[in-house]
Amino acid sequence: MENWSLPETKTKPLYQEIMLLIEEKIRSGQLAAGERLPAERKLAEALDVNRSTVIRAMEELTAQGVLTRKKGSGTFVNPDKWGLQMRPMINWGTALTTAHLKRTSPYQQAAERMKVQFPETVLDLSNGSLRSDLLPELHAPSLSWKELVEQEKAQLAVAHGIKSLRESVQRHLKRTYQIDVPLEEILITSGTQNALFLITQGLLKPGDTIGIEAPSYFYSLRLFQAAGLRIVPIKMDREGMTIKGLQEASLNHSLKMVFLNPIFQNPTGLVMSAKRKAEILDYCLLKRIPIVEDDAYGGLAFDEDMDYLPLKQLDTAQQVIYLGTMSKLAGHHLRVGWMVGPQAVLKELADIRLQIDSEVSFLPQFMADAFLRNELEDHLQFVRVELAKRARAMEDWLREQFGDTIAFEPARGGFHLYCRFPGRSKEEVEQLLMALLDQQIIVSEGEKFGDLTNGFRLSFIHFKLPH
Repeated sequence: MENWSLPETKTKPLYQEIMLLIEEKIRSGQLAAGERLPAERKLAEALDVNRSTVIRAMEELTAQGVLTRKKGSGTFVNPDKWGLQMRPMINWGTALTTAHLKRTSPYQQAAERMKVQFPETVLDLSNGSLRSDLLPELHAPSLSWKELVEQEKAQLAVAHGIKSLRESVQRHLKRTYQIDVPLEEILITSGTQNALFLITQGLLKPGDTIGIEAPSYFYSLRLFQAAGLRIVPIKMDREGMTIKGLQEASLNHSLKMVFLNPIFQNPTGLVMSAKRKAEILDYCLLKRIPIVEDDAYGGLAFDEDMDYLPLKQLDTAQQVIYLGTMSKLAGHHLRVGWMVGPQAVLKELADIRLQIDSEVSFLPQFMADAFLRNELEDHLQFVRVELAKRARAMEDWLREQFGDTIAFEPARGGFHLYCRFPGRSKEEVEQLLMALLDQQIIVSEGEKFGDLTNGFRLSFIHFKLPH
């Protein structure tokens, strides 16, 4: 065993010195993701310490998610991000899992090359943004620059966003979801990720544990890692996040918050049942676990008679912070969203935003206000019809291509369809995806969302029949 030695001058307890040594080897690349560590006895001999000291160090790192232990096989560097407690570091580029977060699979590398080589002909079903032909004709306000400045002065009296836009959001929530919200409980943001950033900075601290659905787009967000949060996966079934999974997560970890995307969930497209929504709220209230609900796709139901009401609609105890966004309705160029939650919490987050100088610009707010007031209903109807057509066309194409070997739940709304090949191995599915890539068709691997099986996501918003 080479290069296993502790510093001559020890400033910490031995088990912590061993933890730091292992972490440094992972950071420097001497220990790769998934690599097996030396046996406890051999490592104890090399370091000239008791075996119990080595065991304690490994148990601590396992509890943090840095290592994984397999009975009868040994201890390994965690190959995956699930459960990994990240630590913010000033030394940029050497954080514990920087290499893992930047790692791209051979498929992803090939897909990126395809986008560069064939930008005009590639069918990118991994793209989760609205196509240009589904964007509304946003109208710039017919005001001079001086008039806009005067409008801004008149409306930016509070840090929560301009009053007229919050009033439009208030009407939208009432009309679409039957949610009555006071203006003081609405905070305008520059999109969902801005809202999530404020939450991680204002309501959580490094080392806190959060629960998210598995799989989930939350898994791919680096802002959780940047905030030093530990991510715990919670299983889903056809009705959404399972109560059993939530119970197990809360018993094994001190969950500080749960993040949900219950309506047309990204990437699976699943819709949480009414019964499950009530159960989730009841359990989290019992355990005093706050919920952050991302409702990016709720207004995009193909059948308006289905239950697409958010958790927030059932929230009578102020336990849910609700996030909405314009990007799925009007395109990502209009970066405006809203956060709905307890007044005191929103005031704290608004104050934090002022301190970091990330106030939402006035002009996007002004345009979003005009869109919500004058164009939203007609545009939503148009987009729903078009998305449903593309979803059905893509489902038909998948069945023609793969027959009964492919499994998916028909889309009921939103942007995404999640597929699996139950009878095939992960390696076989990788070959199938490469074959699609040969046809210039790109999808999103499930690994991006924390799915370690053979799932993959297709965004039907960009679907057109291949030539």
